Amino acid sequence: MKANPEVNKDLSFEDFKTEVLSDYNLAVTSRECSLLGRREVLTGKAKFGIFGDGKEVPQLAMAKAFKNGDFRSGYYRDQTFMMAIGALNIEQFFAGLYANTDIKEEPMSGGRQMGGHFATHSLDENGNWNNLLEQKNSSADISPTAGQMPRLLGLAQASKIYRHVKGIDTTNFSNEGNEVAWGTIGNASTSEGLFFETINAAGVLQVPMVMSVWDDDYGISVHARHQTTKENISEILKGFQRDDEQKGYEIMRVIGWDYPALIETYQKASKVAREEHVPVLIHVQELTQPQGHSTSGSHERYKNEERLAWEAAYDCNVKLREWIIANGIATDDDLAEVEKTIKKQVRDGKKAAWTAFTQPLKQEQNELVALLEEVAAASDNKVFIEKLKNDLAGISEPIRKDIVSTARKVLRYLVNETSETKTKLATWINDYIDVVQPHYSSHLYSHSDKSALKIKEVKPTYDDSSEEVDARLVIRDNFDAIFSKYPEALIFGEDAGHIGDVNQGLEGMQEKYGELRVSDVGIREATILGQGIGMAMRGLRPIAEIQYLDYILYALQIMSDDLATLQYRTKGRQKAPLIIRTRGHRLEGIWHSGSQMGGVMHLIRGIHVLVPRNMTKAAGFYNTLLESDEPALIVECLNGYRLKEMMPTNIGEFKTPLGVVETIREGSDITLVSYGSTLRVIEQAAKELQEVGINAEIIDVQSLLPFDINHDIVKSVSKTNRLMVIDEDVPGGASAFILNEILNIQNGYKHLDSKPETLTAKAHRPAYGTDGDYFSKPSVEDVFEAVYNVIHETNPTDFPKLR
Repeated sequence: MKANPEVNKDLSFEDFKTEVLSDYNLAVTSRECSLLGRREVLTGKAKFGIFGDGKEVPQLAMAKAFKNGDFRSGYYRDQTFMMAIGALNIEQFFAGLYANTDIKEEPMSGGRQMGGHFATHSLDENGNWNNLLEQKNSSADISPTAGQMPRLLGLAQASKIYRHVKGIDTTNFSNEGNEVAWGTIGNASTSEGLFFETINAAGVLQVPMVMSVWDDDYGISVHARHQTTKENISEILKGFQRDDEQKGYEIMRVIGWDYPALIETYQKASKVAREEHVPVLIHVQELTQPQGHSTSGSHERYKNEERLAWEAAYDCNVKLREWIIANGIATDDDLAEVEKTIKKQVRDGKKAAWTAFTQPLKQEQNELVALLEEVAAASDNKVFIEKLKNDLAGISEPIRKDIVSTARKVLRYLVNETSETKTKLATWINDYIDVVQPHYSSHLYSHSDKSALKIKEVKPTYDDSSEEVDARLVIRDNFDAIFSKYPEALIFGEDAGHIGDVNQGLEGMQEKYGELRVSDVGIREATILGQGIGMAMRGLRPIAEIQYLDYILYALQIMSDDLATLQYRTKGRQKAPLIIRTRGHRLEGIWHSGSQMGGVMHLIRGIHVLVPRNMTKAAGFYNTLLESDEPALIVECLNGYRLKEMMPTNIGEFKTPLGVVETIREGSDITLVSYGSTLRVIEQAAKELQEVGINAEIIDVQSLLPFDINHDIVKSVSKTNRLMVIDEDVPGGASAFILNEILNIQNGYKHLDSKPETLTAKAHRPAYGTDGDYFSKPSVEDVFEAVYNVIHETNPTDFPKLR
């Protein structure tokens, strides 16, 4: 199932007829899938449906202009396009609807995303890059409206980098930057800030991006008059139109049911974007939504009879059919026969997909039913077990929840029995969960040989010539080594280029490596992240700089919904090894010294979160990550750039391992656990505690995700028998996560002689000034007194109460 992607102006009339009829075949196939898909949801075989009906013809035109190496970043109604490029067939469409967990049956996400969310495979089963130039590519869709826009910017920018930056190995990724990134969005979603931020950024960067707006006048039930000024997105974007004097966009409008005009428009857009690297906006108007927004409701509730009649008359498939007959390409009878054949093909494909989905489940059901017969026969609770067994056997279309839930309930009836069948059932349950759980949980992080956890530590080295320097020079010289070693590496952010970042960690890098590799960008955090995601998906190694940790919040949705889920939602078939650089901790004021670590780390599972205490450790993390294939957030210490550190002799080569803690002070009375700038406060407090006879051990966690994979903290707790987690995050933030890891994952509670304590910042953001910091975040005196009080509770005689 694939349309002819190339439009040949020299086609004979017979060849032209063949191509047109092939397109009609695809349009009808896609429509029948939508119609039957809705029925599958309403009968309960699928959970939810959101389909591409009403958008078939413009998607066919887009597919004709889409070439090998190009990328799509769209929303969840592009099924006709995916069929047209040969990336989706009928069986796969329904496999997605049924959530088949077999990636071979359901290649879009292995059942992890609802139907209508599409992707192609950039990676093989081992996590290695496929040749992206030999296939048509679709970045994995996400549901959040306009969330596909920032990534689209990066996919387009990659072509610009590949065209203009010399020395990069473009094998598998680019043919001289000739690839176009194609975006799609519904008209209502153009009201989102992410749309406008991306449109502006693409105009500034002048990247080969073609943005299609599918305009059917509605956003669910809300008409365009409530969505868009003048009810027309291309009208209000007129100021972006380029002219002879100023760069900008090429803006095009086309009617969504006008087949010849659509093909002409998309061919022109492709040429402009591909050859000139100019972004294009195509406003596709007068589209319809024959079944409404989704299976959650009926559009008859919000569309009047006049609108419904217009949609029936101007349905793009109906208009294509009329055009074919009017131009003598086929007769009504010819098309009726085609439509009849396609209906059967879609029904047969649906049945095949349902069989492929249910057959393994029925086998698992039968296996357990047979086992439960044995269990019942040997149990005193035979009557109860047989009822559960019979209930399971009576389910004609079981799901895995039915199967394993039954087995686990049966096990309760055997709790006071000892038998071989009980052991057999328990083993079956454990084995079943071990096999099945990865279908729903695997690939949150990389499974490949380039997993960050497999990169070995290389310690920094020093010799007699090593000097003590401002710490910023360590990070700067390490970046210099990175850019020299990795031609595909680049960094961009607010003030990152001309002035070498606000803390001079990139001093001189733009002058040395050029404006495309060390770039200034506007104040637009979400699309900074998007640039990084898209470029990383195309084989580059971007470092996206967010100036301060507090500003991460502007990009958090993209980090959480897109980057963090990418490997997971494609079951390991796409990746974006983006490094996010930021700085935080211990400055002064509400907006430059917040510590949102608890919130951030819980929202971006799938991205490593690294919190180095100094610039040498930070540099080591960059070196580690550039050898891996995973994304990470690195939070440099904002107040550490001017502190002194020794300059390593193996700059660019030393590597800080992920998930490995470091004991930075030995002690015997209590284990103090923290990270980042707070460690300097704790170290000073430990010196003062030593003066009164309290010997504290200090552990730097270094990375929050992953956390202490060797379980070294519990070894310290087993020695000191006391634990305090100290953190500048709010109460219940990162400290709660750390405490849970130590007590519940590492079972540290077994070794405690005192209640485990946390010492955090106050619940508010820090007030401005040095006093604001002192009274908002843990101070030396806070640490001293908190630790002293723990020891006082154990030994009040030697350590009388302070206050």
